[in-house]
Amino acid sequence: MDDGGHGRGRHAHRRGGRPFDNGELRLVILQLIADAPRHGYELMKEIEDRLGGTYSPSPGVIYPTLSLLEELGHATVEASAAGKKLYTVTEEGRAFLAANQAAVAAVFARIGARGGSRGGPPPDQLVRAMENLKLALRLKLSSGALHPSQIDTITAALDQAALTIERAAHSTPQG
Repeated sequence: MDDGGHGRGRHAHRRGGRPFDNGELRLVILQLIADAPRHGYELMKEIEDRLGGTYSPSPGVIYPTLSLLEELGHATVEASAAGKKLYTVTEEGRAFLAANQAAVAAVFARIGARGGSRGGPPPDQLVRAMENLKLALRLKLSSGALHPSQIDTITAALDQAALTIERAAHSTPQG
């Protein structure tokens, strides 16, 4: 099922709504595999990169859309050497893209503008810090049930971090 890119939970990062209207994610994915055969993870990363990190489609959005493209005859899938599925556009898929060229161009222009408006990728130290936080949370959550005091401490730390980030976003740089 293609929900147009409306991710749920931790993948719905964009403020102010979803990044794709109905059917647009399908066009984006189809165009990306027309540009070069890709694995699902590569598609997720490419879309996230093109949107400047503001949206990361979940596997629960990407893989059903790829299955739909395959069912429609717009894509084929084959297992690569590593056992991952590699998706490739079909002639029917190329014809569909050609018939919808204006819509494809419009959505790529929009996501290109959105990704470029941030001034490039985030600084390495910021990416490292975000990854450290995600890893620490995953490790803590996978270690078993949390005591209520641990939950309170973690929640307070995350709320304080969010507040600090929000304040930094609204302050003017010094220097």
